[in-house]
Amino acid sequence: MYTSDDRGILYSRSLERHLFGGQRKSDFTNVTSLRGVYLTNKLEEDGRIRTVISFDRGGQWRLMGRPENAACGDVQNCNLHIHGEHSRYNQIVPMLPLSEPSAIGLVIAHGVVGDSLSATQHPDVFISSDGGYRWRGALEGPHHYRILDSGALVVAVEAQHEGQVKTIKFSTDEGQCWKAYNFTEHPLFFAGLTSEPGTKAMNISVWGYRPEDDGQPMWVAVTIDFTSILSRQCNSQDYEEWLAHSSPGGDPETNGCVMGYKETYRRLKKSSVCRNGRDYGVRKKQSPCPCTREDYLCDYGYLRRNDSSECVRQPNTADPNPEVCLNGGDEEIQTFGYRKVPGDKCEGGFTPQPMSEIIRPCGNKLSEASPANQLSPATHFDTPREKMVLILVVAGAGFFVLVAVVSAALTVRRNRNRTPTYRFSNLRVQDEGLTPDPDGTPRGHGALFHHHNSDDDLLNLE
Repeated sequence: MYTSDDRGILYSRSLERHLFGGQRKSDFTNVTSLRGVYLTNKLEEDGRIRTVISFDRGGQWRLMGRPENAACGDVQNCNLHIHGEHSRYNQIVPMLPLSEPSAIGLVIAHGVVGDSLSATQHPDVFISSDGGYRWRGALEGPHHYRILDSGALVVAVEAQHEGQVKTIKFSTDEGQCWKAYNFTEHPLFFAGLTSEPGTKAMNISVWGYRPEDDGQPMWVAVTIDFTSILSRQCNSQDYEEWLAHSSPGGDPETNGCVMGYKETYRRLKKSSVCRNGRDYGVRKKQSPCPCTREDYLCDYGYLRRNDSSECVRQPNTADPNPEVCLNGGDEEIQTFGYRKVPGDKCEGGFTPQPMSEIIRPCGNKLSEASPANQLSPATHFDTPREKMVLILVVAGAGFFVLVAVVSAALTVRRNRNRTPTYRFSNLRVQDEGLTPDPDGTPRGHGALFHHHNSDDDLLNLE
C-alpha cells in the first residue's frame, strides 16, 4: 500500500503485504466516523492474517489491542482482528466494518480475539466508541447491523444461514446494553436490513420471505419505528465535549494531536436516552499542534524501519532525485527525506530542512536568454531531434541557425497550448514505433513517451 503527496504525484510505501481479497477488492477500510483512521489486514510471511490500524492516514500502522471484555486464555499475542472483504467474500461474515460521519467515533465490525484471523473461530460483533482505539465485545455470533439517528440507536439482526428470524436487537448506548423485540409472529427467512433516509432515520425495514403451501416464496417487509422508544428530543444536558484521539493522562500540549491539530466534538452521552433528530449536525472545534516527525511522511526514496519515526534512505532506489518538467523548466527535486502529510495543519516544532530545487531548461525549449548560437551549460536535451538541433547550432552556419531558431519558436508556441507534462526520469519509457501525437509531432524510436491525457482519462482505459 502506498500513500501520495497532496498532488498525487510522488508516492511512498505505507504498508507491506497488504491483504487483497477477491473480486478486485481489498480488506482496506476507511473509518469515516473519525478523521485519519484506516484499518486493514496484513498477510504475514508465515501465512497468518492480522489486523493493523492507522490513526494518521497510513503514516504508521500497529496491531489492534485486546477488547476490554474479551478473554484470551493461553494466547500470548492476544489482539483483536477484524474480518474484511476477504472474509465476506468467503461467506465467513455477512457484513463489513460499519461507520458513519454523523456518528462520531462509532465503529461496528466482526472480529475474533487471538493471535490472528481464523476461519474456524466463530466471529463476534465488536464496537468501538473512540474511532478504533478501544474495543469491546457487543454481540455473539455474526449479525446484520445498522446505525440510526446519528449514532443514538444501533440495531442488529442475527445472521441465520438456514433458520428463520423474528427478533431485532437494539441499543441506545452504543452497544453496551441490548434489548430484543419480536417484530413478527411469523418468522421469515432474512434477506435484508435497510433504513431510510440514511443514518438519521428512526425506523428500520426488515425484509425477507416465507415459504407458502404451494412452494412459492411470499416476500414480506416489516418496518419498525423507534420513535416511541426514543420519544424525547435531546437537549444541551445530553451532550458532552470529547477530545478525539486523546488518552487519559496525556501531555496537554500534544494529547489528541493527529494531522497537526486537535478536534473537540460535541456528542451524545451514552447514558442519555433521547433522539438527535434529523436536524442534528456534527459540531467540533479545532486547534493547531506543534509539529513532530509523525506529521511528516517519508519522501520519495525514503522509508521508516522497525516502527521508528525517522525516515532513512531506501536501498536500491531507481532514481533518488526525480525530475519534473514543467513550463519549460526541468526541476530536479532534492529532499531531506520528509514531506508533510497532506492536510496536516501543525505549526512550529520539528521542521526538516526545506526542499530545494534546481531549475534548468528542459524539453524542446531553448533558453530565451541565450543567443541562438550560444548554449547555456545547464541546457538539457533528451531526444535525438534535440541533439540534432544542438549539432546544427554548434556548426554555426547561418542557414542552419535560422532553421533552428524558427523550429524552436514553433515548438514554444505549440507547448504553450499544451497541458504541463510531469516527467520522472526513473519512469521514462522508450518509444517502440508508436503513432504520432495528435498535434503531428513525430515520435520515432527512442523518443520519450509523454501522456497528455488527464488521470481520469487514463484510468478509464481498459
